Amino acid sequence: MKPSFLLAAAALLLPALGAAAQSSESSSVSETTPTAPPIAEQRPHSYSRHGITIEDPYHWLKDQSYPTIDDEDVLDYVRAENAWFEAQMAPHQKLVEELFAEMRARLKEDDSTVPQKDGDWVYWSEFEPGAEYRKYYRRPVSGGEPQLFLDAVALAEGHEYLSINDISISKSGRYVAYSIDTSGAERYTVHIKDLETGEMLPDVIEETNTGLIWAANDTMLVYGRANENWRVENVRVHRIGTPASDDVEIYKEEQLGFTVDSGLSAEEDYLLIATGDNETSEYWVLPAADPLGEPQLIRAREKGVEYSVDIRDGLLYILSNRDHVNFGLYTAPLSNPTEWTPLIEGSDEFYLTDFSLFKDFYVTEGRLNGLDQVQLRDYADPAKVQPIAFPEASYTAGLSNNPEYDVDKLRLAYESPITPDTVYDYHVASGELEVLKVQEIPSGYDASLYTVDRLSIRARDGAMVPVTVLYRKDRPMANESDSAPLHLYAYGAYGFAYPPNFSTTRFSMVDRGMAYAIAHIRGGDDLGRNWYLQGKMEERTNTFNDFVDVGRGLVELGYTAEGQVSASGGSAGGELMGAVINQDPALFGAVVAHVPFVDVLNTMLDESLPLTPGEWPEWGNPIESKAAFTHILSYSPYDQVVAQDYPPMLVTAGLNDPRVTYWEPAKWVAKLRVTKTDDNVLLLKTNMGAGHGGRSGRFEGLRETAEEAAFILWQLGISE
Repeated sequence: MKPSFLLAAAALLLPALGAAAQSSESSSVSETTPTAPPIAEQRPHSYSRHGITIEDPYHWLKDQSYPTIDDEDVLDYVRAENAWFEAQMAPHQKLVEELFAEMRARLKEDDSTVPQKDGDWVYWSEFEPGAEYRKYYRRPVSGGEPQLFLDAVALAEGHEYLSINDISISKSGRYVAYSIDTSGAERYTVHIKDLETGEMLPDVIEETNTGLIWAANDTMLVYGRANENWRVENVRVHRIGTPASDDVEIYKEEQLGFTVDSGLSAEEDYLLIATGDNETSEYWVLPAADPLGEPQLIRAREKGVEYSVDIRDGLLYILSNRDHVNFGLYTAPLSNPTEWTPLIEGSDEFYLTDFSLFKDFYVTEGRLNGLDQVQLRDYADPAKVQPIAFPEASYTAGLSNNPEYDVDKLRLAYESPITPDTVYDYHVASGELEVLKVQEIPSGYDASLYTVDRLSIRARDGAMVPVTVLYRKDRPMANESDSAPLHLYAYGAYGFAYPPNFSTTRFSMVDRGMAYAIAHIRGGDDLGRNWYLQGKMEERTNTFNDFVDVGRGLVELGYTAEGQVSASGGSAGGELMGAVINQDPALFGAVVAHVPFVDVLNTMLDESLPLTPGEWPEWGNPIESKAAFTHILSYSPYDQVVAQDYPPMLVTAGLNDPRVTYWEPAKWVAKLRVTKTDDNVLLLKTNMGAGHGGRSGRFEGLRETAEEAAFILWQLGISE
C-alpha cells in the first residue's frame, strides 16, 4: 500500500488506547505554592469478574461523562497535581532553562527537508527561525518560483496544539487535501485547497482518522471516518464540491476490533482497502478510477494470518506470514488472487518486514541479526539481489520519500547513535550512495568524542537481549568512579523495534557523564517476529524481565551501579516502567513514565473504549477468559502497587489523550502516593490542552524533554 507522499512529515504517534476529551486550559493552574502533594480521596468501588473481586477506590478519577471532562472533583485533583509538579520543579528551573538552551542550540532553526520530485512538481517543507511548525512548498520541475501550499504556522494560530494527520496532493497537482486536529484528541477535520486559485473549497469533512486518497481523476477523495468510539470501521468516498453528508460508504467492517484504512497501488491504478487487528488482516481492491465499484477480496481473513498487498501490471505481490513467522513474499494473478506462488521464502535468519514496487525493480526491507537491511531485486531473476551496504555496527536505515514509480535512484534515510540523520540518493545503476543532507547541529558536534557498544545480555530464561550503549570515550566505568550514571530506554510492544537512532537531546545527559542505553527487548520485533511474539499475551512478562535483566547486566558489566540507573518509556513503554519498578525498584535512581498504559486490566475490560477490542490480540481478553484476567492482573502496574520503596518518578499525561486516557496515570499516581513507603519525589504533570504526544510545537515539545532531563539529573545528583 502506497501512502501519501507527505505522510512522513506529519506527526507520528505510538500505538495505544483511549478516546477524546475537551479542555484547553493551561497546565499552570495554581496561584499559591503547595507545601505538600495532593492526596486523592478514596471512594469505595469494586467489581467482580470470574469470581474475583477487585477494589478500585480511585475509579472516580475517570470522569463518568467521558469523553466530556467536566467533573470538578476530577479537574481539581489534576490541577493540584500540576501545581505540585510546578512547585517541586521550581528550584530546578535554571537547570531546565540551561538544558532547553542546549537542546535548542543543536537544532537548525531554519531547517528544511530535501526537495523531492513528484510528477511535475518538486516538494519540500521548511521551518522559519523561531517557528514551532513547518511551511510546505513546491515549485515546478521546469523552473519557477516556490509556492507555499500549506502553512502550518498559520493553521496553529490561536491554538495550543496542532497535529496534521495527512497532507495529500491530487494527481494533477491542482488540489491539496489535509487533515488537522487542534486539541490532541486525534479527531481530524479535512480541508481542501485549490492550488491554482489559492481558494479553500467549501468541502469540510469532520471526524476522520485515516489517510486521504485521491481517485477518479481527482474528482473524489477516499477516507475513513471515526465513529463515536474513535474507531474507523469504514471507507467513504467524497465527491469534490458536494457536502460531506452525501459521501458514500464503500466498505463497512463488522468485526469488532478491526480497523480500516486505504491506499493506492504502486502504479496508482488500484485502490487498496485494508482491514485487520494486531494479528489478522484482509485486503480488498478496486480500480482507482471507479472507487464506487465493487471491491474484490484478495484472501479471506484467517485468525493469525497477516498479509499486505501491492499490484504491478495485474500481478499481485503479497507479503505474508502464512507459511513462516518471519514472512515471505508471494505473487498471484489478480484474476485468481488466492493462487499464491512463493517469490521469497520465509527465513529463520532474515526477517522480511516490507517491500516496495518500482517500474524496473522492487525493494525488500528487513532485519538480519537485528540490523536493518535494504535490498534491490530483479523482477525477471529472483536470485539477483543487490544489497545496500551500510558502514556501522549499529544503525537504522530504510527507504524514505519515494513517491514516483519510474525511478533510477532511491531516497534513503540513515542514522546511528553517533551519526546524525543522513539523507541519501542511491543510484541504482552504479550502486553509489550520494549524500544529499546530513543533519546540521549549529552548536557543534564531534562524533569522535563518543563510542557505541552493541552488547548481548542474557535474560533470566536464557534469551540474549541486544543492547545499544552510547557514551563519551572519556567516561569512566563504574569500577573507576563513584558515579557511573546510565539511562536505560525501551518500548517493547506491538512488534515495534525501537531503532538505534540519533537524538541531539541525549547529549545533554551523555555530555554530563551518563551513558545512554537502548534495550531491544522482547515485545518489539528487533530479532524477528518471534521476538515480538515472545513478549505478548501469555508471555508478556518476558518484556519486563528483559528490561530488568538488561539493567542488572549493565551493572555487572561495569557500565553503571545499582541506584544509578534512570529509565524512561512512554505509552506501552510506560506500562513497562510501571512493571519494572514493581519488580526491582532498587535498581533505579529515577524513572520517567510518559502517558503510561498502567491501568491495563480496567482498560481491557472496558470494550466501550476506542481501541480496547483491537488490543485483545496483544494483551488478551479478560472479559471472556479467566486466564487472561488473572494474567493481566498479575502484572498490571496499577493493580500491583505494593507497600515498598519506589524510585523517584515523573509521570506525564494528556487530558485529551485518546490513546492512554488521562485517568490511567492519575489513578496510578494517586495509589502510589498512599502506598509507597519512601519519601522519594513523585510528580504528575498533565497537559491540559494536548494528547498522547504532549505539546505539539517543536520548541514546546523540546521544553518538555528538557524538564524530563532536568528531573533525571536532579535525582541522580548531577547538578551541572
